[in-house]
Amino acid sequence: MGVTILQQFPTENRTGPDTIELLSKRIKALGAMQHGNFLVDCETYTSVPQLGHQRTVHVLHNSEQPATVFSILDTGTKTIPLATDGLFDLLMMKMSSFYTSKKQTKAESKGPRFEIGDFCVKLGTITVSSNFKGILVEVEYKPCVVPAMCWDLMKEFLQGFLGFSVPSTPPTYLQNRMQELYTPIDTIHQYLEQFMIYRKSPGIGVRT
Repeated sequence: MGVTILQQFPTENRTGPDTIELLSKRIKALGAMQHGNFLVDCETYTSVPQLGHQRTVHVLHNSEQPATVFSILDTGTKTIPLATDGLFDLLMMKMSSFYTSKKQTKAESKGPRFEIGDFCVKLGTITVSSNFKGILVEVEYKPCVVPAMCWDLMKEFLQGFLGFSVPSTPPTYLQNRMQELYTPIDTIHQYLEQFMIYRKSPGIGVRT
């Protein structure tokens, strides 16, 4: 597991599949080969009023770590990350009298997965409650585990096939962790950050 960066890509009035096809052609032109597909999903649960102060639990799955369930508890004042096995999904079902699922906010990012040299690129179609929201690109640089040591290289690689829509500064979540060792939960934090943005954006329906 290396350092991962997530970057939104504007559709510019293209459909989701057309945008994925465009980006696929660009990354293949650089020599990338497709290696299957990927999926990251997020379901959010909120505590019932009887528990007092409201708490939110975000439960996420990443196909890169199929045996792990990631969860982030938001108490309102702090967030607590947790990585567990698949039994955590059953636990949330057992706790249905305390936490209720907000089905209308279930978010997914899925699409083709490419490898090129030391990079892994994933082109994700974002849906929230089955409604198309946008395109999210994930780039992982495998040899590095400290974001500050490879941000400039990753930014240059991103700009090579995404253009100058790539910002000059790291994603918000990573800005405070540039000198820290990168772990899979950091990727989950970035996905949650993006999913929250897409959930608040206007729905534009499913586009094919």
